[in-house]
Amino acid sequence: MEDTNNEEISFVGDEVSSIIKESIEIVLQNQQYHQKKVNQWSSLVVENAMKRLTAMNTPFKYIATCVIMQKNGAGLHTGASCYWDNSTDGSRTVRWESKHLYCITTVFGLAL
Repeated sequence: MEDTNNEEISFVGDEVSSIIKESIEIVLQNQQYHQKKVNQWSSLVVENAMKRLTAMNTPFKYIATCVIMQKNGAGLHTGASCYWDNSTDGSRTVRWESKHLYCITTVFGLAL
């Protein structure tokens, strides 16, 4: 019986990745890089993702981050570390790029 409960509350990474990718594309598809719009875009990406994640009605708390940068050859390195229950919690990072920009969005899901 415990195994069934764990399956029900496990982080579904593939579904979360799809939600992230779709949220990015809704906001950034066909956009050129504009520094003044980056804050708005990053907020919209995480807000769209959060709305869809919470609509799944799963017992999780979500944390989302979004980095948008101009595609100009500059380097970017990120890292994260988590202390959690590997059987239920999880994270997904989606790296999306267009001709003009990069977007790296991460969602962490923590079971309640």
